[in-house]
Amino acid sequence: MRGAGLMIFAIKPFEIHDGDGIRTTVFFKGCPLRCRWCHNPESFSGKKELLYDAALCVHCLQCTGLCEANKAVEGRHVLQREVCTLCGACEAVCPKGALEISGRAALAEEIAAEVLRDELIMKESGGGVTFSGGEPLLQVELCVALAGILKAHGIHIAVDTSGYVSRETMDRILPFVDTFLFDIKAMDEAVHLACTGVSNRQILDNIRYVDSLGVPMEIRYPYVPGMNDGEAQAIADFVATLRHVTHLRVLGYHNMAERKYACLGLSYPLPDVPVPTEEELARVRALMHAEA
Repeated sequence: MRGAGLMIFAIKPFEIHDGDGIRTTVFFKGCPLRCRWCHNPESFSGKKELLYDAALCVHCLQCTGLCEANKAVEGRHVLQREVCTLCGACEAVCPKGALEISGRAALAEEIAAEVLRDELIMKESGGGVTFSGGEPLLQVELCVALAGILKAHGIHIAVDTSGYVSRETMDRILPFVDTFLFDIKAMDEAVHLACTGVSNRQILDNIRYVDSLGVPMEIRYPYVPGMNDGEAQAIADFVATLRHVTHLRVLGYHNMAERKYACLGLSYPLPDVPVPTEEELARVRALMHAEA
């Protein structure tokens, strides 16, 4: 598998919310779901993309003239996305970081070398490496290559997956995984389809399958008012049938990614959805933990 390139958009060390201990999270590009509340819209596409933060642009015009995408119009910078070739020239000269290429191809060996810089910290804290995204298992063969290198160093591996992949894909990665992190957005298939654009059948089947093999998993319920806020009871009932769930978490919706959508030239899907209060989330957590 040497020479195979992974498409990632970030590597973040010292993470504490993507599994136990202190972890390094590798974020993969590409996702088959379109969750309407997704806080990583740069993960949707499996290809490189340009983010342009107009609020940071000071219209210095250093990027204009480098390519056809960045133009000067009446002394102000104007981005023409439709002709952008993602050459990266504008990113290199922007003094404010208003222009950024999201996504890079990297060899499994290169990523492993980067994350293993913190090998001692990860091991001493009971942490490890988490594959996230996006959907990391869209690049399963390359995930296997990376996981194999990390396992040779005794690194704990968690996979944060939508579960919307084939059984064969799960079987490829399973020998390397110490724990899975699954979101259950909804038990009602129609609600799930409206929220994510896909059915939940394959997802729930994979969760049951992983549980039957005795692999530990963390289940998260992203709670979004007006979207899936009636699903708590059904999710708790489902989790109660599983034997190897180590954590059940309720993740409250937030709108902090709204700016990212604008940077990608996308409309924010949920402009009118309120952020749930801590009291509301506490009630949901109490219900789910009592049932599950």
